[in-house]
Amino acid sequence: MYYSLKKFFIRKSFKTILILPLVLTFIPFQSNPANAGLEMQWDNNQNYKRLKWTQKNGAKRAKNKIFFFLRPSDRRTGFIKLNIKVPDNFKTKLKPEKISLCRVNIGGFDSRTKCLEKISTDIEINDKGKNIDIYPVKPVPSSKESYAVVFNVINPQRAGLYQFHSFSKSSGTIPVSSYLGSWTIKVDQY
Repeated sequence: MYYSLKKFFIRKSFKTILILPLVLTFIPFQSNPANAGLEMQWDNNQNYKRLKWTQKNGAKRAKNKIFFFLRPSDRRTGFIKLNIKVPDNFKTKLKPEKISLCRVNIGGFDSRTKCLEKISTDIEINDKGKNIDIYPVKPVPSSKESYAVVFNVINPQRAGLYQFHSFSKSSGTIPVSSYLGSWTIKVDQY
């Protein structure tokens, strides 16, 4: 009797050892979804220029830090004024003290995105928070450095895609306004 029970448990444990690795491969251990940078554009327009951005928290009604990048390839000249058009359906309170311009290290696999040097600016918010004018104290040069406009905001209550447009006034003898590009940020449901 003892011998048959021992043989039975050995067979059971042997089957378990063989089947367990197969079962474990189908269990998802990582519950975080990947934040891929896939962006769809319906009306393909040659004048539209997609700019890079990143955010710390994409959930609705969450505290968020949004980095709107201005890389050297995005701007041809230095600028003395930066204008950002905020979408009408982006319903959150924008305060000048929560918006900044800085020289930035764009993060990736090995490093995090962070401001290296804050640039002193005068910030005006007009048209009920739908138009932001940023005036750097000294003109921002057209160097190999990347810059970012940083928003410290609470995300809107409504999830969806929000498109911000940017324009700059070039620094030079004749200041000319030009379209830099657009950022399409995403606010998730959860």
